[in-house]
Amino acid sequence: MSGEVLSQSEIDALLSALSTGEMNADELKKEQTTKKVKSYDFRRALRFSKDQIRSLTRIHENFARLLTTYFSAKLRTYIQISVASADQIPYEEFVRSIPKRTILNVFEVPPLDGRLIIEINPNIAYTMLDRVLGGRGISMNKVENLTEIETKIMSQLFEHAVENLKEAWSTIAEIEPILTEFEVNPQFLQMVSPNDTVVVISLNTQIGDSSGMINICIPHVVLEPIMPKLSVHYWMQNSKKERAPKEIEALEKNIRLADLPVSAQLGNSEISINEFLQLGIGDVIQLEQDIHSPIVIKIGDEPKFLGQPGKVNKKMAVQIIEQFKGGDIDDE
Repeated sequence: MSGEVLSQSEIDALLSALSTGEMNADELKKEQTTKKVKSYDFRRALRFSKDQIRSLTRIHENFARLLTTYFSAKLRTYIQISVASADQIPYEEFVRSIPKRTILNVFEVPPLDGRLIIEINPNIAYTMLDRVLGGRGISMNKVENLTEIETKIMSQLFEHAVENLKEAWSTIAEIEPILTEFEVNPQFLQMVSPNDTVVVISLNTQIGDSSGMINICIPHVVLEPIMPKLSVHYWMQNSKKERAPKEIEALEKNIRLADLPVSAQLGNSEISINEFLQLGIGDVIQLEQDIHSPIVIKIGDEPKFLGQPGKVNKKMAVQIIEQFKGGDIDDE
């Protein structure tokens, strides 16, 4: 049963309205039984569940951390990148939401179909460019007249940065991102139809005193083959990662080299402190072990085998008879 919980004052006000006739109980019942109609916009079709959006958010939170490390080393300044939001919207709405002049990197992600866009706000992009060129990291607005050298530097900067996307996506797909286009006008990019659903992950980016957004636009066609892997059930089923054969072989090799003490326990005996103090050379201590019963062989402190004492080449030895099972000694 679902519904809002009323406070005591609200309950009193409702009872007062019913008693004075301000509210009709029959009309109230009709309102409760009337089916509520929820409007649905077919242009904003929800093709991803909340569960899948949360999975994409987790993946790109890891991507944001990797980008923070990469750009901090590359630009040698304070960088902070974090996921601000993850939404599914029509492609047309994404194009309208970004500046008319901005930095757009288009990547193919084989073996998946389609392409994705990484849009970098000019305020951030030119701060990065200024740092790469030896400046203090001051942003400037000159998207319209990028030189060939600036275009090359900026495209290489993000081409190497997207290697981190490959690592972040490794849990759901093995992709090989390839930079195919570098554009400054979003109107020239018609990757999918305007009403097609895309997932937009927005990364809040802080570089020194400059801040802005990095938006990752992923069309539905890219994610469609791997959508089952974005569910919680997949993550739970694959939480136990299988070890590689080489890793198993290395572990087995190390285990074989490990030293373990092996001891053969001939038997036990209990004596008093007084008897212990009076022990001398030639005295005999009688054990509780029957001479016809097998002795216990311990690996470390754990009993593992049953055996019998003997000699091999005039040296004392123990022959293993069988594996130790709890209660065997007590039963005999």
